[in-house]
Amino acid sequence: MMNSIILNAATRLLTALLLLFSIYMLLRGHNLPGGGFIGGLIGSTGFILYAIAQGSEATRGALKYEPQNIAMIGLGIALAAGVYAVFFGDAFFEGQWWFIGDRASGDYIPISTVLFFDIGVYLVVFGSILTLVLALEDEV
Repeated sequence: MMNSIILNAATRLLTALLLLFSIYMLLRGHNLPGGGFIGGLIGSTGFILYAIAQGSEATRGALKYEPQNIAMIGLGIALAAGVYAVFFGDAFFEGQWWFIGDRASGDYIPISTVLFFDIGVYLVVFGSILTLVLALEDEV
């Protein structure tokens, strides 16, 4: 933990910006570079900066949940996204699509199990990286 007023103030803003950017990368990753893995890395970077400035206990308090629990929830979401297709007679991990809105007019939002898989990967990467970093921060 570092005692710098500038670092403390800057990391609060940077953490919020990095989390927002990580969600953008997660959602844009279906058709363009990005996705759950990159989004999780960017999101965890924000909290790594926070841990450097505020310490591991303050970071755990800001997260509200233990990072390893976040990773386990993400693993469950990713696995459920893969298993979901089996209930419809399709292959494991085959994408299932839903459309919100009017498809005939082209005014709709597509949602798929691929998105839920990406969200699961995001949470696994986010939780795993923070578990490692906070464990190292506790040792220092």
